[in-house]
Amino acid sequence: MEQVEASVLGTVYRNAENGYSVVMARMGRSEITIVGTLPELTQGEQAVFSGEWVEHPQYGRQLKCAACQLQQPTTLLGIERYLGSGLIQGVGPSTAKLIVRHFGEETLTVLSEHPERLAEVPKMGKKRWKQIAEAFREQQTAREAMVFLQTYGVPATLSVKISKLYGERTPAVVRQNPYRLCEDLEGVGFLTADRIGTALGVAADSEGRIQAALRYILKDAAASMGHVYLPREELERKAAQLLRIDAALCARQVDQLALNRDLIVQEEEAVRVYLPAYDSAEREVAARLCELMAALPPSRSHGADKEVRRFEKSQGISFGAQQRQAIIKAMETGVLVITGGPGTGKTTIINCIIALMSRENEVVLCAPTGRAAKRMAEATGCEAKTLHRLLEYGGEDSAFARNQDNPIEGDCIIVDEMSMVDLQLMKALLRAVELGTRLLLVGDADQLPSVGAGNVLGDILTSGVVPHVRLTEIFRQEESSRIVVNAHRINRGEMPLLNERGTDFFFERRAYPREAANTIVQLVTERLPRFLGSGEDMADFAVRHIQVLAPAKKGECGVAALNTLLQSALNPPELDKPQLTYGETVFRQGDKVMQTRNDYQIEWRRETAAGWEDGAGVFNGDVGFITQVDVEEHCLTVLFDEEKEVVYQSAQLENLDLAYCLSVHKSQGSEFPAVVMPVVGGPPMLLTRNLFYTALTRARSLVVLVGRDEVIGQLVENDHILGRYTSLAERLRTMAALLPREGA
Repeated sequence: MEQVEASVLGTVYRNAENGYSVVMARMGRSEITIVGTLPELTQGEQAVFSGEWVEHPQYGRQLKCAACQLQQPTTLLGIERYLGSGLIQGVGPSTAKLIVRHFGEETLTVLSEHPERLAEVPKMGKKRWKQIAEAFREQQTAREAMVFLQTYGVPATLSVKISKLYGERTPAVVRQNPYRLCEDLEGVGFLTADRIGTALGVAADSEGRIQAALRYILKDAAASMGHVYLPREELERKAAQLLRIDAALCARQVDQLALNRDLIVQEEEAVRVYLPAYDSAEREVAARLCELMAALPPSRSHGADKEVRRFEKSQGISFGAQQRQAIIKAMETGVLVITGGPGTGKTTIINCIIALMSRENEVVLCAPTGRAAKRMAEATGCEAKTLHRLLEYGGEDSAFARNQDNPIEGDCIIVDEMSMVDLQLMKALLRAVELGTRLLLVGDADQLPSVGAGNVLGDILTSGVVPHVRLTEIFRQEESSRIVVNAHRINRGEMPLLNERGTDFFFERRAYPREAANTIVQLVTERLPRFLGSGEDMADFAVRHIQVLAPAKKGECGVAALNTLLQSALNPPELDKPQLTYGETVFRQGDKVMQTRNDYQIEWRRETAAGWEDGAGVFNGDVGFITQVDVEEHCLTVLFDEEKEVVYQSAQLENLDLAYCLSVHKSQGSEFPAVVMPVVGGPPMLLTRNLFYTALTRARSLVVLVGRDEVIGQLVENDHILGRYTSLAERLRTMAALLPREGA
């Protein structure tokens, strides 16, 4: 293996996911090409590259790098370029110039050993120099960790996370137990940890390796498929396949983990294996729901019928039998579930219940997402909070302030969009609901289940334990909407009515995905803004009022490809429009973006009548707009829900994506004036009836489908719902038998 000391000229290509790079460097008087998995390198930086020379048929002689040892730059220009490259948060080219001008060749020594001397730099405040010093220290630690981890093929983005978590202890921690990475860090898969473990000499049948694989498989099943448990046989089979060992060895470690209560094994018809957190969450949700039902025994609400008639008269409406039944039951029971599709009057029912209950009780409204809460507030005229805000998420331990010791203050809690609520969030909510409080759960049982693990709404309904009313009758005033009519037709397995004159539901036939993609761009940017009669700027109208929803992430009509096309059309690059690049995504001022993962620590602020309010937490599915891009500081600002400002540093951009096109799953809980959806084919597991139904019910005023008739037929016919391994329904039935309610 040959060692080459060279100065970096620039990076020709870099894959942000795995760190593979093509770098141009100067070795003496010659320019060379270096390829391989490398830390992020900047112009002027010195490094010793170890590898083998290879001859590429197209690009010529290259050094295929196996290891890289960074050297600190020694020239003033090299130091200045290194500091101003964007690797150090808070230091851009102009700040780097000021620092190097003041300290000269001692700059890096000052930053490493005497960072307090940064206060000597002109215009450098105390807060600023401390931020720069801390960022420099973190960056140095991260790069040392990246050099160590690159030997084992760890992606560059994960290397940064690992070094932030373990700091200077990274090499020692990883060497001692590489499988800790799966447990401690979100986004680290078992294969990554196992690659390190294999390189360190961990035996294939090691107890630690097998146990880590078992926990990882259960964790991944919850995150990717929504499973609360796995059948023991399936778990052991998956582990044996992943580890390439005999299943008997996996069975032995399941027993060992169960003995230590690191896994919970339930002997049912098929033996079930749970992670402790999900087992306890299901038990707690079942127990608390039953306790809430028992705490308020069924009783007739005197005068309720009269109050309902009075509400009907004041609103000029007439409730159907199902609507009236739902309202009366809400007044009589401790817990009630109301489900129904579009046009069945759920919002009107909620308004009536609020009007009746709020005369003598405090009614609290909430929903899983900011968009759903905002829609609920607009529909009711009352304040509605996200569940995280209602439960007062935050604090040093990243927990909910509202719990059994500090319950929610209210006599009746109404939760909308219940299909989105996963098991862990339901547990947190129920902990904060005081006995004697009424709980009303409202949602559409035919929509896709929650992104997180569990099937809370579906299991509650399946159990038959919790009182519920299912609304099926469409209000007369909604019958003219083809969106409403077609949603119900699709739910019954019938083809939607297409292209009727004067309706709100259209179909553009396109034979090929590329044609469909081009048509979608034309619809969004030109045709629909004109059709809807907008007097606004067409691009601005399109971004705020038209949402493209795609069943799949990949392909010419997938989320990624359509986002790129729509960004180019609606928010093209301009000289005075700053932008940042992360991986293959360009983030530009004015872009519509979405948070793709729960981040409980990221800080936000919003302006209130009393001044600025600070908080923390942005959640999976939150949509906002980039209001500012600071190229100098390598950060950008996103405004969520037209009120919360969040500053994203460069490392946090991995949790942000463009949102001109969303996946149907990510659109849950939202409502858009107009929805455009490609129907061009794809994997059968994605082209399902409930996905189609969920997409259409996101539209308020207009739906346009683009693609082929036969694909619409496939969507309607495919009523397969990917099952989830959950046991909440059974546990509810068991718990209800143990805690009988009065009069039952």
